[in-house]
Amino acid sequence: MQVHEAMSTAVVQLGPDHTLRQAAQLMSRRKVGSAIVVDPDGAGVGIITERDILNALGTDLDPDAERTADHITWEVVYASPTWTIEDAAAAMVRGGFRHLVVLDGDDVLGVISVRDIIRVWVQTSIPA
Repeated sequence: MQVHEAMSTAVVQLGPDHTLRQAAQLMSRRKVGSAIVVDPDGAGVGIITERDILNALGTDLDPDAERTADHITWEVVYASPTWTIEDAAAAMVRGGFRHLVVLDGDDVLGVISVRDIIRVWVQTSIPA
């Protein structure tokens, strides 16, 4: 199975000036563990995860003052929609992360997470 068949296309997109609280609220409402951050000034596409927010709060940073720009991962490993889910899982293991932004050229198509991969593996391993 390919990434485009397992990924989530309903992604949360934020700007770099959103606060951590705003990011957490949007992610919580949508029940997702990450949000795509698009910088219109040219820094590209980054990601902020629940772990990034947790780490910031764990160091007593103010979620209403801190901006996502200061907590974004810009060195993102991007997945191609034609990768296999095994390729995506291997990239996650190598990088030590749980989400991959799926790009087609410069276009964000979605996000694939460990949860998406496990769902597919479980569904395909259960006999019909």
